[in-house]
Amino acid sequence: MQNEPTVRMTAVRRLYEVSARMGAGRSLAETLQAVVDGVVDGLGFGIAVLNLRHPDGKFEVIAVAGSPEAKKALLGTVSAADIFDAEFDIADKWGGLRFVPHERLPEGEVIGWVPEIPVPTDPDAWHPLDALFAPLHSPDGELVGMLSVDLPEDQRRPGQIHRELLEIFATQAGLAIDKARLTDQLLAEKARLEASETTFRLVFEGAGNGMATIAFDGPESGRILRVNHAFCRITGYTPNQLIGTVLVDYLREEDAGQTSREIELLSAGHGPYRFERTFRRTDGNDIWLGGTAAIVDQGKDQPRIVLIQIDDVTARKDAERELQHHAAHDPLTGLPNRRLLQHRFNSALQRSRQTGRRGVLLFCDLNHFKQVNDKYGHEAGDRALREIADRLLTEVRHGDTVARLGGDEFAILAEDIDGDDLDVLMRRIDESISKPLDGIDVPVTASIGTAVVSPYASDLNELLRTADNAMYEAKRHRSH
Repeated sequence: MQNEPTVRMTAVRRLYEVSARMGAGRSLAETLQAVVDGVVDGLGFGIAVLNLRHPDGKFEVIAVAGSPEAKKALLGTVSAADIFDAEFDIADKWGGLRFVPHERLPEGEVIGWVPEIPVPTDPDAWHPLDALFAPLHSPDGELVGMLSVDLPEDQRRPGQIHRELLEIFATQAGLAIDKARLTDQLLAEKARLEASETTFRLVFEGAGNGMATIAFDGPESGRILRVNHAFCRITGYTPNQLIGTVLVDYLREEDAGQTSREIELLSAGHGPYRFERTFRRTDGNDIWLGGTAAIVDQGKDQPRIVLIQIDDVTARKDAERELQHHAAHDPLTGLPNRRLLQHRFNSALQRSRQTGRRGVLLFCDLNHFKQVNDKYGHEAGDRALREIADRLLTEVRHGDTVARLGGDEFAILAEDIDGDDLDVLMRRIDESISKPLDGIDVPVTASIGTAVVSPYASDLNELLRTADNAMYEAKRHRSH
Protein backbone atom coordinates (compact mmCIF):
# COMPACT_ATOMS: atom_id res chain seq x y z
CA MET A 1 0.00 0.00 0.00
CA GLN A 2 0.99 3.64 0.00
CA ASN A 3 3.40 5.04 2.63
CA GLU A 4 1.82 6.01 5.94
CA PRO A 5 1.76 9.83 5.51
CA THR A 6 0.19 9.44 2.06
CA VAL A 7 -2.37 6.95 3.37
CA ARG A 8 -3.26 9.22 6.28
CA MET A 9 -3.54 12.33 4.10
CA THR A 10 -5.68 10.48 1.57
CA ALA A 11 -7.88 9.02 4.30
CA VAL A 12 -8.37 12.39 6.01
CA ARG A 13 -9.29 14.08 2.71
CA ARG A 14 -11.60 11.22 1.75
CA LEU A 15 -13.23 11.12 5.18
CA TYR A 16 -14.09 14.81 4.84
CA GLU A 17 -15.56 14.20 1.39
CA VAL A 18 -17.50 11.14 2.49
CA SER A 19 -18.66 12.85 5.70
CA ALA A 20 -20.23 15.56 3.53
CA ARG A 21 -21.91 12.92 1.37
CA MET A 22 -23.04 11.04 4.48
CA GLY A 23 -24.32 14.21 6.15
CA ALA A 24 -27.72 14.88 7.61
CA GLY A 25 -30.49 14.85 5.05
CA ARG A 26 -28.94 12.18 2.82
CA SER A 27 -31.00 9.12 2.01
CA LEU A 28 -29.99 5.73 3.32
CA ALA A 29 -29.10 4.47 -0.18
CA GLU A 30 -26.84 7.48 -0.83
CA THR A 31 -25.16 7.05 2.55
CA LEU A 32 -24.44 3.34 2.02
CA GLN A 33 -22.93 3.94 -1.40
CA ALA A 34 -20.83 6.80 0.00
CA VAL A 35 -19.45 4.41 2.63
CA VAL A 36 -18.23 1.73 0.20
CA ASP A 37 -16.97 4.33 -2.29
CA GLY A 38 -15.02 5.99 0.51
CA VAL A 39 -13.37 2.70 1.53
CA VAL A 40 -12.25 1.95 -2.03
CA ASP A 41 -11.19 5.49 -2.94
CA GLY A 42 -9.66 6.54 0.37
CA LEU A 43 -8.43 3.53 2.34
CA GLY A 44 -6.66 1.47 -0.31
CA PHE A 45 -8.93 -1.55 -0.71
CA GLY A 46 -9.98 -2.84 -4.11
CA ILE A 47 -13.46 -4.01 -3.10
CA ALA A 48 -15.93 -2.98 -0.39
CA VAL A 49 -19.29 -4.64 0.30
CA LEU A 50 -21.89 -3.37 2.75
CA ASN A 51 -24.54 -5.67 4.24
CA LEU A 52 -27.41 -3.78 5.87
CA ARG A 53 -29.02 -5.50 8.84
CA HIS A 54 -32.82 -5.53 8.65
CA PRO A 55 -35.15 -5.45 11.68
CA ASP A 56 -35.66 -9.25 11.42
CA GLY A 57 -31.88 -9.73 11.77
CA LYS A 58 -31.21 -10.78 8.19
CA PHE A 59 -28.47 -9.14 6.16
CA GLU A 60 -28.87 -7.74 2.65
CA VAL A 61 -26.07 -6.53 0.38
CA ILE A 62 -27.09 -2.95 -0.35
CA ALA A 63 -23.91 -1.37 -1.73
CA VAL A 64 -20.80 -2.65 -3.53
CA ALA A 65 -17.81 -0.68 -4.82
CA GLY A 66 -14.65 -1.54 -6.73
CA SER A 67 -15.73 -4.53 -8.83
CA PRO A 68 -18.57 -4.79 -11.35
CA GLU A 69 -18.32 -8.59 -11.08
CA ALA A 70 -18.73 -8.48 -7.30
CA LYS A 71 -21.61 -6.03 -7.61
CA LYS A 72 -23.40 -8.25 -10.12
CA ALA A 73 -22.89 -11.35 -7.98
CA LEU A 74 -23.68 -9.89 -4.56
CA LEU A 75 -25.96 -6.86 -4.79
CA GLY A 76 -29.41 -7.64 -3.41
CA THR A 77 -28.52 -11.02 -1.89
CA VAL A 78 -30.14 -11.69 1.48
CA SER A 79 -28.48 -13.86 4.13
CA ALA A 80 -29.57 -15.35 7.43
CA ALA A 81 -28.99 -13.51 10.69
CA ASP A 82 -26.20 -15.92 11.68
CA ILE A 83 -24.32 -15.65 8.37
CA PHE A 84 -21.19 -14.24 10.01
CA ASP A 85 -21.23 -16.28 13.25
CA ALA A 86 -19.20 -19.25 12.01
CA GLU A 87 -16.52 -17.07 10.44
CA PHE A 88 -16.24 -14.83 13.49
CA ASP A 89 -15.71 -17.91 15.68
CA ILE A 90 -12.41 -18.52 13.88
CA ALA A 91 -11.50 -14.86 13.25
CA ASP A 92 -8.65 -12.82 14.69
CA LYS A 93 -9.82 -9.75 16.62
CA TRP A 94 -8.12 -6.61 15.32
CA GLY A 95 -9.71 -4.09 17.69
CA GLY A 96 -13.26 -3.73 16.38
CA LEU A 97 -12.38 -5.54 13.15
CA ARG A 98 -12.54 -9.29 12.48
CA PHE A 99 -9.99 -10.95 10.18
CA VAL A 100 -10.64 -14.50 8.92
CA PRO A 101 -7.43 -16.03 7.48
CA HIS A 102 -7.98 -18.52 4.69
CA GLU A 103 -6.01 -21.27 6.41
CA ARG A 104 -8.64 -21.54 9.15
CA LEU A 105 -11.57 -22.02 6.83
CA PRO A 106 -13.05 -25.53 6.94
CA GLU A 107 -12.69 -27.63 3.82
CA GLY A 108 -15.65 -27.74 1.51
CA GLU A 109 -17.57 -25.48 -0.80
CA VAL A 110 -16.80 -21.77 -0.56
CA ILE A 111 -19.88 -19.61 0.01
CA GLY A 112 -19.99 -16.20 -1.61
CA TRP A 113 -17.98 -14.40 -4.27
CA VAL A 114 -14.19 -14.90 -4.47
CA PRO A 115 -11.90 -12.54 -6.45
CA GLU A 116 -9.87 -14.13 -9.19
CA ILE A 117 -6.32 -13.40 -8.06
CA PRO A 118 -3.26 -15.67 -7.91
CA VAL A 119 -2.79 -17.73 -4.75
CA PRO A 120 0.32 -16.30 -3.04
CA THR A 121 3.08 -18.28 -1.36
CA ASP A 122 4.05 -15.53 1.09
CA PRO A 123 2.14 -16.10 4.38
CA ASP A 124 1.74 -12.33 4.86
CA ALA A 125 0.32 -11.81 1.39
CA TRP A 126 -3.40 -11.41 0.81
CA HIS A 127 -5.05 -14.70 -0.17
CA PRO A 128 -8.24 -14.73 -2.31
CA LEU A 129 -10.05 -16.52 0.55
CA ASP A 130 -8.92 -14.06 3.26
CA ALA A 131 -11.74 -11.94 4.68
CA LEU A 132 -11.74 -8.71 6.72
CA PHE A 133 -14.96 -7.46 8.33
CA ALA A 134 -15.87 -4.22 10.11
CA PRO A 135 -19.13 -4.44 12.11
CA LEU A 136 -21.09 -1.17 11.95
CA HIS A 137 -22.89 0.02 15.07
CA SER A 138 -25.31 2.81 15.86
CA PRO A 139 -24.53 5.24 18.73
CA ASP A 140 -26.41 2.98 21.18
CA GLY A 141 -24.39 -0.08 20.16
CA GLU A 142 -26.96 -1.71 17.85
CA LEU A 143 -25.44 -3.69 14.97
CA VAL A 144 -26.74 -1.93 11.85
CA GLY A 145 -24.61 -3.50 9.17
CA MET A 146 -21.43 -5.30 8.18
CA LEU A 147 -18.69 -3.84 6.00
CA SER A 148 -16.34 -6.31 4.30
CA VAL A 149 -13.24 -5.34 2.34
CA ASP A 150 -11.01 -7.21 -0.06
CA LEU A 151 -7.96 -6.80 -2.32
CA PRO A 152 -5.66 -4.39 -0.43
CA GLU A 153 -3.59 -2.33 -2.86
CA ASP A 154 -0.22 -3.89 -2.02
CA GLN A 155 -1.74 -7.39 -1.91
CA ARG A 156 -0.65 -7.87 1.70
CA ARG A 157 -2.59 -8.26 4.92
CA PRO A 158 -3.27 -4.77 6.28
CA GLY A 159 -0.91 -3.34 8.87
CA GLN A 160 -1.77 -1.40 12.00
CA ILE A 161 -2.33 2.00 10.37
CA HIS A 162 -4.78 0.59 7.80
CA ARG A 163 -6.63 -1.30 10.52
CA GLU A 164 -6.95 1.86 12.65
CA LEU A 165 -8.16 3.93 9.71
CA LEU A 166 -10.67 1.28 8.66
CA GLU A 167 -11.98 1.03 12.24
CA ILE A 168 -12.38 4.82 12.52
CA PHE A 169 -14.09 4.85 9.13
CA ALA A 170 -16.42 2.01 10.24
CA THR A 171 -17.34 3.95 13.40
CA GLN A 172 -18.33 6.98 11.35
CA ALA A 173 -20.17 4.80 8.83
CA GLY A 174 -22.27 3.23 11.61
CA LEU A 175 -23.21 6.67 12.91
CA ALA A 176 -24.02 7.89 9.39
CA ILE A 177 -26.18 4.85 8.63
CA ASP A 178 -28.09 5.29 11.87
CA LYS A 179 -28.62 8.96 11.07
CA ALA A 180 -29.68 8.19 7.49
CA ARG A 181 -32.21 5.63 8.73
CA LEU A 182 -33.62 8.23 11.11
CA THR A 183 -33.64 10.80 8.31
CA ASP A 184 -35.49 8.44 5.98
CA GLN A 185 -37.97 7.64 8.71
CA LEU A 186 -38.44 11.31 9.55
CA LEU A 187 -38.94 12.33 5.93
CA ALA A 188 -41.45 9.54 5.37
CA GLU A 189 -43.26 10.50 8.53
CA LYS A 190 -43.24 14.19 7.64
CA ALA A 191 -45.07 13.48 4.36
CA ARG A 192 -47.86 11.84 6.32
CA LEU A 193 -48.26 14.44 9.01
CA GLU A 194 -48.33 17.70 7.03
CA ALA A 195 -52.11 17.94 7.48
CA SER A 196 -52.13 16.84 11.11
CA GLU A 197 -50.73 18.95 13.91
CA THR A 198 -51.59 16.20 16.38
CA THR A 199 -49.55 13.63 14.50
CA PHE A 200 -46.75 16.15 14.02
CA ARG A 201 -46.65 16.82 17.75
CA LEU A 202 -46.40 13.11 18.53
CA VAL A 203 -43.54 12.62 16.07
CA PHE A 204 -41.85 15.84 17.19
CA GLU A 205 -41.88 14.87 20.83
CA GLY A 206 -40.90 11.25 20.27
CA ALA A 207 -38.14 11.73 17.71
CA GLY A 208 -34.69 10.45 18.59
CA ASN A 209 -33.18 13.50 16.89
CA GLY A 210 -33.28 16.83 18.67
CA MET A 211 -35.98 19.00 17.09
CA ALA A 212 -37.00 22.61 17.53
CA THR A 213 -39.10 25.24 15.79
CA ILE A 214 -37.79 28.79 15.46
CA ALA A 215 -39.73 31.91 14.50
CA PHE A 216 -38.53 33.12 11.11
CA ASP A 217 -40.75 36.14 10.47
CA GLY A 218 -42.08 38.97 12.61
CA PRO A 219 -40.96 40.48 15.91
CA GLU A 220 -40.18 37.07 17.40
CA SER A 221 -37.77 36.19 14.59
CA GLY A 222 -34.94 33.99 15.80
CA ARG A 223 -36.65 32.95 19.04
CA ILE A 224 -37.18 29.31 19.97
CA LEU A 225 -40.87 28.36 19.92
CA ARG A 226 -40.80 24.65 20.73
CA VAL A 227 -38.25 21.96 21.57
CA ASN A 228 -38.55 18.21 22.04
CA HIS A 229 -37.10 16.00 24.74
CA ALA A 230 -34.13 14.92 22.61
CA PHE A 231 -33.17 18.56 21.96
CA CYS A 232 -33.09 19.18 25.71
CA ARG A 233 -31.14 15.97 26.35
CA ILE A 234 -28.52 16.90 23.76
CA THR A 235 -28.10 20.54 24.80
CA GLY A 236 -28.54 20.13 28.57
CA TYR A 237 -31.26 22.78 28.89
CA THR A 238 -34.88 22.47 30.01
CA PRO A 239 -37.75 23.60 27.75
CA ASN A 240 -38.42 26.56 30.07
CA GLN A 241 -34.79 27.68 29.72
CA LEU A 242 -34.88 27.48 25.92
CA ILE A 243 -38.34 28.61 24.81
CA GLY A 244 -38.43 32.34 24.10
CA THR A 245 -34.66 32.71 23.91
CA VAL A 246 -32.71 33.47 20.73
CA LEU A 247 -31.06 30.39 19.27
CA VAL A 248 -27.99 32.13 17.88
CA ASP A 249 -27.06 33.29 21.40
CA TYR A 250 -26.01 29.68 22.09
CA LEU A 251 -23.94 29.32 18.91
CA ARG A 252 -20.29 30.19 18.52
CA GLU A 253 -19.33 31.86 15.25
CA GLU A 254 -16.19 30.47 13.62
CA ASP A 255 -15.82 33.76 11.73
CA ALA A 256 -17.61 37.10 11.65
CA GLY A 257 -20.97 37.05 9.91
CA GLN A 258 -21.31 33.25 9.81
CA THR A 259 -24.88 33.22 11.13
CA SER A 260 -26.05 35.97 8.77
CA ARG A 261 -24.63 34.12 5.78
CA GLU A 262 -26.31 30.87 6.83
CA ILE A 263 -29.68 32.58 7.23
CA GLU A 264 -29.31 33.98 3.70
CA LEU A 265 -28.51 30.51 2.35
CA LEU A 266 -31.49 29.05 4.20
CA SER A 267 -33.79 31.73 2.74
CA ALA A 268 -32.47 31.27 -0.79
CA GLY A 269 -32.58 27.46 -0.76
CA HIS A 270 -35.31 25.13 -1.94
CA GLY A 271 -34.79 22.34 0.58
CA PRO A 272 -33.24 21.54 3.94
CA TYR A 273 -30.10 23.49 4.75
CA ARG A 274 -27.42 21.29 6.33
CA PHE A 275 -25.26 22.81 9.03
CA GLU A 276 -22.67 22.05 11.69
CA ARG A 277 -22.23 24.54 14.52
CA THR A 278 -20.65 24.71 17.95
CA PHE A 279 -23.29 24.97 20.70
CA ARG A 280 -22.70 26.07 24.30
CA ARG A 281 -24.32 23.65 26.75
CA THR A 282 -25.76 24.68 30.08
CA ASP A 283 -22.64 23.34 31.83
CA GLY A 284 -20.49 25.77 29.83
CA ASN A 285 -18.93 23.11 27.60
CA ASP A 286 -19.13 23.31 23.81
CA ILE A 287 -20.48 20.49 21.68
CA TRP A 288 -20.81 20.12 17.92
CA LEU A 289 -24.33 19.95 16.52
CA GLY A 290 -25.01 18.73 13.01
CA GLY A 291 -28.40 18.71 11.36
CA THR A 292 -30.80 20.37 8.96
CA ALA A 293 -32.92 23.50 8.94
CA ALA A 294 -35.94 24.05 6.69
CA ILE A 295 -38.38 26.94 6.37
CA VAL A 296 -42.00 25.84 6.90
CA ASP A 297 -44.87 27.89 5.48
CA GLN A 298 -47.76 27.60 7.97
CA GLY A 299 -50.34 28.99 5.59
CA LYS A 300 -52.04 32.26 4.75
CA ASP A 301 -51.49 35.10 7.23
CA GLN A 302 -49.29 32.85 9.37
CA PRO A 303 -45.62 33.65 10.03
CA ARG A 304 -43.11 31.18 8.68
CA ILE A 305 -41.10 29.05 11.06
CA VAL A 306 -37.84 27.14 10.80
CA LEU A 307 -37.90 23.44 11.67
CA ILE A 308 -34.48 22.17 12.71
CA GLN A 309 -33.30 18.70 13.63
CA ILE A 310 -29.97 18.13 15.35
CA ASP A 311 -27.62 15.41 16.48
CA ASP A 312 -24.57 15.61 18.69
CA VAL A 313 -21.69 15.06 16.21
CA THR A 314 -18.91 15.83 18.68
CA ALA A 315 -17.60 12.25 18.45
CA ARG A 316 -17.21 12.52 14.68
CA LYS A 317 -15.50 15.88 15.00
CA ASP A 318 -13.11 14.39 17.55
CA ALA A 319 -12.42 11.49 15.17
CA GLU A 320 -11.69 13.96 12.36
CA ARG A 321 -9.30 15.86 14.62
CA GLU A 322 -7.65 12.56 15.54
CA LEU A 323 -7.20 11.73 11.87
CA GLN A 324 -5.77 15.19 11.28
CA HIS A 325 -3.34 14.60 14.14
CA HIS A 326 -2.35 11.20 12.71
CA ALA A 327 -1.76 12.79 9.32
CA ALA A 328 0.61 15.40 10.75
CA HIS A 329 2.43 13.56 13.56
CA ASP A 330 4.79 10.65 13.96
CA PRO A 331 2.83 7.74 15.49
CA LEU A 332 5.74 6.57 17.68
CA THR A 333 6.91 9.80 19.33
CA GLY A 334 3.95 12.11 18.76
CA LEU A 335 6.31 14.68 17.21
CA PRO A 336 5.38 16.54 14.04
CA ASN A 337 6.22 14.58 10.89
CA ARG A 338 7.68 15.90 7.64
CA ARG A 339 4.24 17.08 6.44
CA LEU A 340 3.67 19.31 9.47
CA LEU A 341 7.33 20.42 9.38
CA GLN A 342 6.77 21.53 5.77
CA HIS A 343 3.71 23.56 6.83
CA ARG A 344 5.59 25.29 9.66
CA PHE A 345 8.63 25.87 7.46
CA ASN A 346 6.43 27.65 4.90
CA SER A 347 5.13 29.95 7.64
CA ALA A 348 8.63 30.55 9.02
CA LEU A 349 9.97 31.35 5.55
CA GLN A 350 7.15 33.85 4.95
CA ARG A 351 7.89 35.58 8.27
CA SER A 352 11.61 35.66 7.46
CA ARG A 353 10.87 37.36 4.13
CA GLN A 354 8.68 39.91 5.92
CA THR A 355 11.11 40.73 8.73
CA GLY A 356 14.51 39.85 7.24
CA ARG A 357 15.35 37.81 10.33
CA ARG A 358 17.11 34.50 9.93
CA GLY A 359 16.47 31.16 11.53
CA VAL A 360 17.99 27.72 11.31
CA LEU A 361 17.06 24.17 10.40
CA LEU A 362 18.95 21.54 12.38
CA PHE A 363 19.32 17.97 11.12
CA CYS A 364 20.04 15.59 14.00
CA ASP A 365 21.20 11.99 13.51
CA LEU A 366 21.71 9.60 16.43
CA ASN A 367 25.05 7.84 16.63
CA HIS A 368 25.24 4.17 17.70
CA PHE A 369 21.47 3.85 17.87
CA LYS A 370 21.52 0.70 15.75
CA GLN A 371 23.38 -0.95 18.61
CA VAL A 372 20.43 -0.21 20.91
CA ASN A 373 18.06 -2.12 18.63
CA ASP A 374 20.56 -4.93 18.08
CA LYS A 375 21.30 -5.38 21.78
CA TYR A 376 17.96 -4.64 23.44
CA GLY A 377 15.38 -5.14 20.69
CA HIS A 378 13.14 -2.77 18.78
CA GLU A 379 10.67 -2.33 21.63
CA ALA A 380 13.44 -0.91 23.82
CA GLY A 381 14.61 1.12 20.84
CA ASP A 382 11.14 2.61 20.46
CA ARG A 383 11.12 3.55 24.16
CA ALA A 384 14.51 5.18 23.73
CA LEU A 385 13.31 7.20 20.74
CA ARG A 386 10.35 8.45 22.76
CA GLU A 387 12.68 9.40 25.62
CA ILE A 388 14.98 11.29 23.24
CA ALA A 389 11.98 13.05 21.69
CA ASP A 390 10.89 14.21 25.16
CA ARG A 391 14.41 15.47 25.87
CA LEU A 392 14.49 17.47 22.63
CA LEU A 393 11.13 19.08 23.44
CA THR A 394 12.52 20.09 26.84
CA GLU A 395 15.69 21.69 25.46
CA VAL A 396 14.31 23.74 22.55
CA ARG A 397 12.74 27.15 22.93
CA HIS A 398 9.03 27.82 23.03
CA GLY A 399 7.85 28.05 19.43
CA ASP A 400 10.59 25.83 17.99
CA THR A 401 9.45 22.73 16.08
CA VAL A 402 10.95 19.31 16.77
CA ALA A 403 10.05 16.79 14.05
CA ARG A 404 10.92 13.14 13.47
CA LEU A 405 11.90 12.45 9.88
CA GLY A 406 12.07 8.69 10.29
CA GLY A 407 14.33 6.11 11.91
CA ASP A 408 16.77 7.90 14.21
CA GLU A 409 16.69 11.21 12.33
CA PHE A 410 15.17 14.37 13.75
CA ALA A 411 14.83 17.94 12.53
CA ILE A 412 14.50 21.13 14.56
CA LEU A 413 13.16 24.37 13.07
CA ALA A 414 14.14 27.43 15.10
CA GLU A 415 13.20 30.96 14.03
CA ASP A 416 15.03 34.23 14.73
CA ILE A 417 18.21 32.64 16.06
CA ASP A 418 21.89 33.02 15.19
CA GLY A 419 25.36 33.26 16.68
CA ASP A 420 25.76 32.49 20.37
CA ASP A 421 22.10 31.63 20.86
CA LEU A 422 22.37 28.96 18.18
CA ASP A 423 25.58 27.59 19.74
CA VAL A 424 23.81 27.35 23.10
CA LEU A 425 20.82 25.56 21.57
CA MET A 426 23.03 23.04 19.75
CA ARG A 427 25.06 22.39 22.89
CA ARG A 428 21.91 21.83 24.93
CA ILE A 429 20.60 19.37 22.35
CA ASP A 430 23.92 17.53 22.12
CA GLU A 431 24.28 17.25 25.91
CA SER A 432 20.68 16.18 26.35
CA ILE A 433 20.93 13.33 23.86
CA SER A 434 24.31 12.21 25.24
CA LYS A 435 22.87 11.53 28.69
CA PRO A 436 22.48 7.80 29.49
CA LEU A 437 19.18 6.29 28.41
CA ASP A 438 17.02 4.54 30.96
CA GLY A 439 18.05 0.87 31.18
CA ILE A 440 20.44 1.11 28.19
CA ASP A 441 24.24 1.18 28.42
CA VAL A 442 24.88 2.00 24.75
CA PRO A 443 26.39 5.54 24.58
CA VAL A 444 24.01 7.24 22.15
CA THR A 445 25.20 10.64 20.91
CA ALA A 446 24.10 13.06 18.21
CA SER A 447 25.60 14.51 15.06
CA ILE A 448 24.01 17.83 14.13
CA GLY A 449 24.08 19.74 10.88
CA THR A 450 22.55 23.14 10.20
CA ALA A 451 21.11 25.12 7.33
CA VAL A 452 20.14 28.78 7.48
CA VAL A 453 16.51 29.77 7.01
CA SER A 454 16.78 33.18 5.37
CA PRO A 455 14.58 35.30 3.11
CA TYR A 456 16.53 33.78 0.21
CA ALA A 457 15.92 30.14 1.14
CA SER A 458 14.17 28.12 -1.52
CA ASP A 459 12.43 25.08 -0.09
CA LEU A 460 12.51 22.66 2.81
CA ASN A 461 13.97 19.71 0.87
CA GLU A 462 16.98 21.76 -0.22
CA LEU A 463 17.63 22.95 3.33
CA LEU A 464 17.29 19.40 4.66
CA ARG A 465 19.91 18.25 2.14
CA THR A 466 22.20 21.10 3.20
CA ALA A 467 21.75 20.30 6.89
CA ASP A 468 22.17 16.58 6.19
CA ASN A 469 25.49 17.19 4.43
CA ALA A 470 26.61 19.39 7.32
CA MET A 471 25.60 16.64 9.74
CA TYR A 472 27.73 14.06 7.94
CA GLU A 473 30.66 16.45 8.02
CA ALA A 474 30.13 16.86 11.78
CA LYS A 475 29.90 13.08 12.17
CA ARG A 476 33.17 12.66 10.24
CA HIS A 477 34.98 15.18 12.46
CA ARG A 478 33.51 13.54 15.55
CA SER A 479 34.89 10.13 14.55
CA HIS A 480 38.49 11.53 14.32
